[in-house]
Amino acid sequence: MLFDIQAYDTLIKNRRSVFPKDYTGEVVDDAIVEKIVESALWAPTHKMTQPWRFIIFTGAGLQSLAEAQASLYKRVAERDGSFREDKYQNLLTKPLLSSHIVVVLMKRDEKQSVPEIEEVGAVFCAVENMYLSATAYGVGGYLSTGGVTYFEGVKELFGLNEDDKFIGFFHIGVPKSQPSALKRKSFGEVVQWVRA
Repeated sequence: MLFDIQAYDTLIKNRRSVFPKDYTGEVVDDAIVEKIVESALWAPTHKMTQPWRFIIFTGAGLQSLAEAQASLYKRVAERDGSFREDKYQNLLTKPLLSSHIVVVLMKRDEKQSVPEIEEVGAVFCAVENMYLSATAYGVGGYLSTGGVTYFEGVKELFGLNEDDKFIGFFHIGVPKSQPSALKRKSFGEVVQWVRA
């Protein structure tokens, strides 16, 4: 065997989303965050388009991110009459619970020679690499697709073109405790063999 299969199996089965409310407030070393994001670069990508792009916010950058997304929410929600003060305040404060937030983007292949779903799939594979790497380092990670992820104007906020996609916010922090095991469907419940 080229790799320790037991360690690999344990890593996969211990990967969890660890939410910002469950972080200690300690700052994760930038070198570890770099390794977590670097692991994303090794995800599968059709025709080597490597559509993933990342923006890492930390320190005062988290406050800038919080203010930018809250402002976008307020502008859109006031226009359509759905503004809620509690949601606005959450957008201003939730990012500050994380040590780092990695904005995950999909930059479309200029030739658009690869179907969009394959590009999106490649980025989500990259995110899974980040999850596994965070778990290996004992760091909490969580991909949030809430907040302003699907808001009109989010692409402009992060310099995306019309064909690009805003995927979400990958929160990173030191977990207060290691997450417990989750119940998953069994192999037999989700797999069908066809042998002939």
